[in-house]
Amino acid sequence: MTRAPAPEPPPLAAGTTVAPRYEVLAHLCRTGWLDLYDAWSQERECRCVVKVLRPDRRGERRLRERLLQEGRWLQTFTHPHLVRGYETGRTPQPFVVLETLTGETLAHLIDRRRRRLAAADLALLGLQLCSALHYLHGHGLLHLDLKPSNVVVGCRRAKLLDLSVARPPGPAPPGIGTLGYLAPEQARGGLLTPAADVWGLGGTLYEAATGEVPFDDGGTWDGSGAATWDTGSASQEEAEAGRYRYPQLDGPAPAVSTRRRLPHTLGAAIDRCLAPDPAARPSLTQLAAALDGVLPHDRRAAAAG
Repeated sequence: MTRAPAPEPPPLAAGTTVAPRYEVLAHLCRTGWLDLYDAWSQERECRCVVKVLRPDRRGERRLRERLLQEGRWLQTFTHPHLVRGYETGRTPQPFVVLETLTGETLAHLIDRRRRRLAAADLALLGLQLCSALHYLHGHGLLHLDLKPSNVVVGCRRAKLLDLSVARPPGPAPPGIGTLGYLAPEQARGGLLTPAADVWGLGGTLYEAATGEVPFDDGGTWDGSGAATWDTGSASQEEAEAGRYRYPQLDGPAPAVSTRRRLPHTLGAAIDRCLAPDPAARPSLTQLAAALDGVLPHDRRAAAAG
């Protein structure tokens, strides 16, 4: 007889202390390994976001260290297009405190808009994310999880979230990142370079332009054996039960022009980001130059801030 899975423990209720001097206002969301809370900071007299491990995953040392490392990075980094970290602690459980951002995630914006982002808005978004990635790369890190749900947009300014799978360039096992948003080299495993983040940026702009992901079958099992899966969005047992099929390994994405009419320079830049060969993708500097050429002159100053 198959044993039914244990029910998930409920999130903390409003009024509960989630970390020292932080009171829960509301539970924002639950991922495969994290709970995010809207919380009130007694010290700052303002709202913050507090990230903690789910109660059923607090015993996993690897996840505890990943969360704390992300917090240390975000406290150290200062960039207008990266979310700011305020505090990191270990007691009574590992936690990270982040600024509360105004606006909405790009994923939500894409879902609710009947009309897709205008070309100039796409270029502005791309330039700001190029800036954030350039900063991270300069500090020796690849983001490796760029996707619309990890971008918050408000008042024409984008902020990049979530460094939970970030790592230095170099060899890596297959599957680091989020299914459906992995560069081919992330899916197969091997040497990861800044080109992997260029691919992620291209996929994000593609989805913002068309409302569709470049590859839409990233969650299909092929049953061909175990794979290393480091997304943290499911248990290791689930990850080892089989291997996902990665359609980005089957060939290039459909050209963005087949799904949306865009200025040629912009469409070509997005398509180049999604080249299967990392060496064929533009550098961030080249991509920024192409995006800048799409912007009207009065918007270029906004892209820099």
